[in-house]
Amino acid sequence: MKLIIQIPCLNEEATLPATIADLPRELPGFDAVELLVIDDGSTDRTVAVARECGVDHIVRLTNNKGLAAAFQAGLDACLKLGADVVVNTDADNQYSGADVAKLVAPIVAGSADMVVGDRQVGGIDHFSAGKKRLQKLGSWVVRRLSGTSVSDATSGFRAYNREAALQLLVVDNYTYTLESLIQAGKMLVAVDEVPIATNPKTRESRLFASSGAYVRRNGPAILRIYARYEPLRVFVSAALVVGFLAICAWLPFLIDWIFNGRSNGHIQSLILGAVLFIAAIQLFALGVIGDLLAGQRVMTQRVFERVRRVELALGVEPSHYEASDDNAGDRDG
Repeated sequence: MKLIIQIPCLNEEATLPATIADLPRELPGFDAVELLVIDDGSTDRTVAVARECGVDHIVRLTNNKGLAAAFQAGLDACLKLGADVVVNTDADNQYSGADVAKLVAPIVAGSADMVVGDRQVGGIDHFSAGKKRLQKLGSWVVRRLSGTSVSDATSGFRAYNREAALQLLVVDNYTYTLESLIQAGKMLVAVDEVPIATNPKTRESRLFASSGAYVRRNGPAILRIYARYEPLRVFVSAALVVGFLAICAWLPFLIDWIFNGRSNGHIQSLILGAVLFIAAIQLFALGVIGDLLAGQRVMTQRVFERVRRVELALGVEPSHYEASDDNAGDRDG
Protein backbone atom coordinates (compact mmCIF):
# COMPACT_ATOMS: atom_id res chain seq x y z
CA MET A 1 0.00 0.00 0.00
CA LYS A 2 1.06 3.57 -0.62
CA LEU A 3 0.57 6.46 1.81
CA ILE A 4 0.85 10.03 0.59
CA ILE A 5 1.03 12.87 3.12
CA GLN A 6 -0.14 16.12 1.57
CA ILE A 7 0.83 19.56 2.90
CA PRO A 8 -1.09 22.63 1.63
CA CYS A 9 1.24 25.65 1.70
CA LEU A 10 1.06 29.41 1.31
CA ASN A 11 4.33 31.22 1.92
CA GLU A 12 5.65 28.57 4.30
CA GLU A 13 9.38 28.69 3.57
CA ALA A 14 10.16 29.31 7.26
CA THR A 15 8.08 26.49 8.77
CA LEU A 16 8.10 23.88 6.00
CA PRO A 17 11.54 22.35 6.79
CA ALA A 18 10.55 21.52 10.37
CA THR A 19 7.19 20.15 9.22
CA ILE A 20 8.79 17.85 6.64
CA ALA A 21 11.54 16.72 9.04
CA ASP A 22 8.87 15.72 11.58
CA LEU A 23 6.95 13.48 9.16
CA PRO A 24 7.71 9.75 8.86
CA ARG A 25 9.11 8.34 5.62
CA GLU A 26 8.19 4.74 6.37
CA LEU A 27 5.40 3.09 8.36
CA PRO A 28 4.38 -0.51 9.10
CA GLY A 29 1.75 -1.71 6.65
CA PHE A 30 2.86 0.60 3.82
CA ASP A 31 5.25 -0.20 1.00
CA ALA A 32 5.85 3.51 0.35
CA VAL A 33 5.34 6.77 2.22
CA GLU A 34 5.57 9.87 0.02
CA LEU A 35 5.20 13.60 0.62
CA LEU A 36 3.24 15.99 -1.58
CA VAL A 37 3.31 19.78 -1.22
CA ILE A 38 0.47 21.88 -2.62
CA ASP A 39 1.74 25.38 -3.30
CA ASP A 40 -1.28 27.71 -3.18
CA GLY A 41 0.26 30.60 -5.10
CA SER A 42 3.16 31.33 -2.74
CA THR A 43 5.32 34.37 -3.42
CA ASP A 44 8.30 33.20 -1.37
CA ARG A 45 10.67 30.19 -1.71
CA THR A 46 8.12 27.59 -0.60
CA VAL A 47 8.54 25.41 -3.71
CA ALA A 48 12.33 25.66 -3.68
CA VAL A 49 12.44 24.77 0.03
CA ALA A 50 10.12 21.82 -0.61
CA ARG A 51 12.51 20.51 -3.26
CA GLU A 52 15.50 21.07 -1.00
CA CYS A 53 13.76 19.10 1.75
CA GLY A 54 13.23 16.15 -0.57
CA VAL A 55 9.46 16.03 -1.04
CA ASP A 56 8.34 13.53 -3.65
CA HIS A 57 5.60 15.53 -5.42
CA ILE A 58 4.55 19.17 -5.89
CA VAL A 59 1.22 20.57 -7.03
CA ARG A 60 1.77 24.20 -7.93
CA LEU A 61 -1.40 26.29 -8.28
CA THR A 62 -1.05 29.36 -10.47
CA ASN A 63 -2.48 31.77 -7.90
CA ASN A 64 -3.85 31.78 -4.35
CA LYS A 65 -7.12 29.82 -4.54
CA GLY A 66 -7.68 29.23 -0.82
CA LEU A 67 -7.13 26.37 1.60
CA ALA A 68 -10.20 24.39 0.52
CA ALA A 69 -9.19 24.49 -3.17
CA ALA A 70 -5.60 23.54 -2.30
CA PHE A 71 -6.86 20.59 -0.23
CA GLN A 72 -9.06 19.39 -3.10
CA ALA A 73 -6.23 19.76 -5.64
CA GLY A 74 -3.92 17.77 -3.39
CA LEU A 75 -6.50 15.04 -2.86
CA ASP A 76 -6.99 14.70 -6.63
CA ALA A 77 -3.23 14.47 -7.17
CA CYS A 78 -2.75 11.88 -4.42
CA LEU A 79 -5.38 9.63 -5.99
CA LYS A 80 -3.80 9.93 -9.44
CA LEU A 81 -0.38 9.19 -7.94
CA GLY A 82 -1.71 5.87 -6.65
CA ALA A 83 -2.30 6.63 -2.97
CA ASP A 84 -4.23 4.01 -1.02
CA VAL A 85 -4.33 6.30 2.03
CA VAL A 86 -4.06 10.10 2.10
CA VAL A 87 -3.06 12.10 5.17
CA ASN A 88 -3.55 15.86 5.27
CA THR A 89 -1.44 17.98 7.61
CA ASP A 90 -0.66 21.68 8.02
CA ALA A 91 2.57 23.33 6.94
CA ASP A 92 3.00 25.25 10.20
CA ASN A 93 4.06 22.06 12.02
CA GLN A 94 1.05 22.33 14.32
CA TYR A 95 0.54 18.55 14.42
CA SER A 96 3.04 15.98 15.65
CA GLY A 97 4.34 14.00 12.69
CA ALA A 98 4.86 10.97 14.91
CA ASP A 99 1.08 10.68 15.23
CA VAL A 100 0.64 9.86 11.54
CA ALA A 101 0.94 6.21 12.56
CA LYS A 102 -1.93 6.61 15.05
CA LEU A 103 -4.00 8.48 12.46
CA VAL A 104 -3.80 5.77 9.80
CA ALA A 105 -4.11 2.81 12.19
CA PRO A 106 -7.95 2.56 12.07
CA ILE A 107 -7.84 2.69 8.26
CA VAL A 108 -5.17 -0.01 8.05
CA ALA A 109 -7.25 -2.10 10.47
CA GLY A 110 -10.29 -1.67 8.20
CA SER A 111 -12.46 -0.07 10.91
CA ALA A 112 -12.67 3.44 9.42
CA ASP A 113 -12.72 5.24 6.08
CA MET A 114 -11.83 8.66 7.50
CA VAL A 115 -9.94 9.50 10.69
CA VAL A 116 -9.68 12.91 12.35
CA GLY A 117 -6.91 13.83 14.78
CA ASP A 118 -8.33 15.15 18.05
CA ARG A 119 -6.03 17.88 19.34
CA GLN A 120 -7.78 17.78 22.75
CA VAL A 121 -8.21 21.53 22.48
CA GLY A 122 -8.75 22.04 26.22
CA GLY A 123 -5.12 21.15 26.89
CA ILE A 124 -3.49 23.42 24.29
CA ASP A 125 -1.69 26.16 26.23
CA HIS A 126 -1.48 28.77 23.47
CA PHE A 127 -5.26 28.65 22.82
CA SER A 128 -7.13 31.33 24.74
CA ALA A 129 -10.08 30.37 26.94
CA GLY A 130 -12.46 32.03 24.47
CA LYS A 131 -10.96 30.16 21.53
CA LYS A 132 -11.25 26.84 23.37
CA ARG A 133 -14.92 27.48 24.13
CA LEU A 134 -15.63 28.45 20.52
CA GLN A 135 -13.81 25.37 19.21
CA LYS A 136 -15.85 23.11 21.50
CA LEU A 137 -19.11 24.86 20.60
CA GLY A 138 -18.36 24.67 16.88
CA SER A 139 -17.46 20.97 17.13
CA TRP A 140 -20.68 20.28 19.05
CA VAL A 141 -22.73 22.00 16.34
CA VAL A 142 -20.97 20.05 13.58
CA ARG A 143 -21.51 16.77 15.46
CA ARG A 144 -25.23 17.49 15.65
CA LEU A 145 -25.45 18.47 12.00
CA SER A 146 -23.27 15.68 10.60
CA GLY A 147 -24.33 12.81 12.82
CA THR A 148 -20.67 12.01 13.59
CA SER A 149 -18.95 11.89 16.98
CA VAL A 150 -15.80 13.86 16.14
CA SER A 151 -14.60 15.99 19.08
CA ASP A 152 -12.37 18.37 17.09
CA ALA A 153 -14.24 19.32 13.92
CA THR A 154 -11.73 21.96 12.77
CA SER A 155 -8.68 19.72 13.01
CA GLY A 156 -6.88 19.59 9.67
CA PHE A 157 -4.88 16.48 10.61
CA ARG A 158 -6.89 13.80 8.82
CA ALA A 159 -6.55 10.51 7.02
CA TYR A 160 -8.72 9.12 4.20
CA ASN A 161 -8.74 5.75 2.54
CA ARG A 162 -9.01 5.63 -1.24
CA GLU A 163 -12.78 5.11 -1.34
CA ALA A 164 -13.51 8.02 1.00
CA ALA A 165 -11.15 10.27 -0.96
CA LEU A 166 -12.84 9.33 -4.23
CA GLN A 167 -16.24 10.39 -2.89
CA LEU A 168 -15.12 13.63 -1.26
CA LEU A 169 -16.04 16.84 -3.08
CA VAL A 170 -15.42 20.13 -1.27
CA VAL A 171 -17.07 23.18 -2.83
CA ASP A 172 -16.94 25.71 0.01
CA ASN A 173 -14.27 28.29 -0.77
CA TYR A 174 -13.19 28.80 2.85
CA THR A 175 -13.23 25.65 4.96
CA TYR A 176 -12.85 22.02 3.94
CA THR A 177 -12.73 20.67 7.51
CA LEU A 178 -16.37 21.35 8.34
CA GLU A 179 -17.83 20.52 4.92
CA SER A 180 -15.96 17.24 4.60
CA LEU A 181 -17.23 16.13 8.02
CA ILE A 182 -20.84 17.00 7.27
CA GLN A 183 -20.53 15.40 3.84
CA ALA A 184 -18.99 12.25 5.35
CA GLY A 185 -21.85 12.00 7.83
CA LYS A 186 -24.47 12.34 5.10
CA MET A 187 -22.70 9.79 2.87
CA LEU A 188 -22.49 7.32 5.78
CA VAL A 189 -18.69 7.21 5.59
CA ALA A 190 -17.19 5.44 8.62
CA VAL A 191 -15.56 8.27 10.60
CA ASP A 192 -13.26 7.73 13.58
CA GLU A 193 -10.97 9.94 15.67
CA VAL A 194 -7.72 9.44 17.56
CA PRO A 195 -6.06 11.69 20.16
CA ILE A 196 -2.99 13.47 18.83
CA ALA A 197 -0.29 15.76 20.18
CA THR A 198 0.42 19.29 18.99
CA ASN A 199 3.70 21.12 18.68
CA PRO A 200 4.44 24.60 20.08
CA LYS A 201 2.98 27.45 18.02
CA THR A 202 5.27 28.62 15.23
CA ARG A 203 3.18 31.55 13.96
CA GLU A 204 -0.22 33.20 14.30
CA SER A 205 -3.19 31.64 12.53
CA ARG A 206 -3.82 32.96 9.02
CA LEU A 207 -7.41 31.73 8.88
CA PHE A 208 -8.78 34.15 11.47
CA ALA A 209 -7.20 36.97 13.46
CA SER A 210 -9.50 36.79 16.50
CA SER A 211 -12.33 34.81 18.09
CA GLY A 212 -14.81 37.27 16.59
CA ALA A 213 -13.45 36.64 13.12
CA TYR A 214 -13.72 32.89 13.74
CA VAL A 215 -17.42 33.21 14.59
CA ARG A 216 -18.13 35.56 11.67
CA ARG A 217 -16.58 33.18 9.15
CA ASN A 218 -17.30 29.72 10.54
CA GLY A 219 -20.86 30.43 11.72
CA PRO A 220 -22.25 31.29 8.27
CA ALA A 221 -20.07 28.57 6.72
CA ILE A 222 -21.64 25.87 8.92
CA LEU A 223 -25.15 27.12 8.15
CA ARG A 224 -24.44 27.34 4.42
CA ILE A 225 -22.91 23.85 4.28
CA TYR A 226 -25.74 22.29 6.28
CA ALA A 227 -28.35 24.05 4.13
CA ARG A 228 -26.65 22.56 1.09
CA TYR A 229 -27.14 19.04 2.43
CA GLU A 230 -30.43 19.45 4.37
CA PRO A 231 -32.29 22.33 2.66
CA LEU A 232 -35.79 21.06 3.44
CA ARG A 233 -35.11 20.85 7.17
CA VAL A 234 -33.43 24.28 7.26
CA PHE A 235 -36.07 26.19 5.30
CA VAL A 236 -39.08 24.42 6.81
CA SER A 237 -37.72 25.18 10.28
CA ALA A 238 -37.34 28.83 9.28
CA ALA A 239 -40.86 28.79 7.80
CA LEU A 240 -42.31 27.46 11.06
CA VAL A 241 -40.58 30.21 13.05
CA VAL A 242 -41.80 32.95 10.70
CA GLY A 243 -45.27 31.40 10.64
CA PHE A 244 -45.38 31.46 14.44
CA LEU A 245 -44.41 35.15 14.38
CA ALA A 246 -47.23 35.75 11.88
CA ILE A 247 -49.74 34.20 14.31
CA CYS A 248 -48.31 36.33 17.13
CA ALA A 249 -48.79 39.44 14.98
CA TRP A 250 -52.44 38.48 14.36
CA LEU A 251 -53.18 37.79 18.02
CA PRO A 252 -54.31 41.35 18.95
CA PHE A 253 -56.88 41.31 16.13
CA LEU A 254 -58.02 37.75 16.89
CA ILE A 255 -58.40 38.41 20.62
CA ASP A 256 -60.35 41.64 20.02
CA TRP A 257 -62.56 39.94 17.45
CA ILE A 258 -63.31 36.81 19.51
CA PHE A 259 -63.89 38.44 22.90
CA ASN A 260 -65.17 41.90 21.92
CA GLY A 261 -66.70 41.30 18.50
CA ARG A 262 -64.68 44.11 16.91
CA SER A 263 -63.24 43.33 13.49
CA ASN A 264 -62.31 46.80 12.24
CA GLY A 265 -59.12 47.52 14.19
CA HIS A 266 -55.48 46.44 14.43
CA ILE A 267 -54.76 47.12 10.75
CA GLN A 268 -51.00 47.23 11.40
CA SER A 269 -51.10 43.80 13.06
CA LEU A 270 -53.06 42.34 10.15
CA ILE A 271 -50.62 43.74 7.61
CA LEU A 272 -47.56 42.56 9.57
CA GLY A 273 -49.05 39.11 10.05
CA ALA A 274 -49.91 38.84 6.35
CA VAL A 275 -46.37 39.82 5.35
CA LEU A 276 -44.87 37.26 7.75
CA PHE A 277 -47.29 34.55 6.59
CA ILE A 278 -46.35 35.15 2.94
CA ALA A 279 -42.67 34.99 3.94
CA ALA A 280 -43.32 31.65 5.68
CA ILE A 281 -44.96 30.25 2.55
CA GLN A 282 -42.00 31.42 0.47
CA LEU A 283 -39.51 29.82 2.87
CA PHE A 284 -41.41 26.54 2.69
CA ALA A 285 -41.36 26.72 -1.12
CA LEU A 286 -37.60 27.39 -1.04
CA GLY A 287 -37.19 24.29 1.13
CA VAL A 288 -39.03 22.15 -1.44
CA ILE A 289 -36.96 23.59 -4.30
CA GLY A 290 -33.75 23.19 -2.27
CA ASP A 291 -34.62 19.56 -1.56
CA LEU A 292 -34.99 18.91 -5.27
CA LEU A 293 -31.66 20.62 -5.92
CA ALA A 294 -30.06 18.56 -3.14
CA GLY A 295 -31.11 15.42 -5.00
CA GLN A 296 -29.46 16.83 -8.11
CA ARG A 297 -26.32 17.57 -6.07
CA VAL A 298 -26.14 13.94 -4.96
CA MET A 299 -26.37 12.77 -8.56
CA THR A 300 -23.71 15.30 -9.61
CA GLN A 301 -21.43 14.07 -6.85
CA ARG A 302 -21.85 10.48 -8.00
CA VAL A 303 -21.04 11.52 -11.57
CA PHE A 304 -17.94 13.34 -10.29
CA GLU A 305 -16.85 10.18 -8.45
CA ARG A 306 -17.30 8.11 -11.62
CA VAL A 307 -15.31 10.66 -13.65
CA ARG A 308 -12.53 10.40 -11.10
CA ARG A 309 -12.52 6.62 -11.41
CA VAL A 310 -12.41 6.87 -15.21
CA GLU A 311 -9.49 9.33 -15.03
CA LEU A 312 -7.63 6.97 -12.72
CA ALA A 313 -8.24 4.06 -15.05
CA LEU A 314 -6.97 6.11 -18.03
CA GLY A 315 -3.89 7.32 -16.14
CA VAL A 316 -4.69 11.03 -16.43
CA GLU A 317 -1.91 13.18 -14.95
CA PRO A 318 -2.66 15.37 -11.90
CA SER A 319 -3.39 19.01 -12.66
CA HIS A 320 -0.59 21.54 -11.95
CA TYR A 321 1.71 18.63 -11.11
CA GLU A 322 5.48 18.93 -10.85
CA ALA A 323 7.54 15.89 -9.93
CA SER A 324 10.47 16.39 -7.62
CA ASP A 325 13.92 16.14 -9.15
CA ASP A 326 14.31 12.59 -7.85
CA ASN A 327 10.97 11.38 -9.23
CA ALA A 328 10.95 13.20 -12.57
CA GLY A 329 12.84 10.44 -14.32
CA ASP A 330 10.69 7.71 -12.79
CA ARG A 331 7.44 9.23 -14.07
CA ASP A 332 8.90 9.99 -17.50
CA GLY A 333 10.05 6.41 -17.76
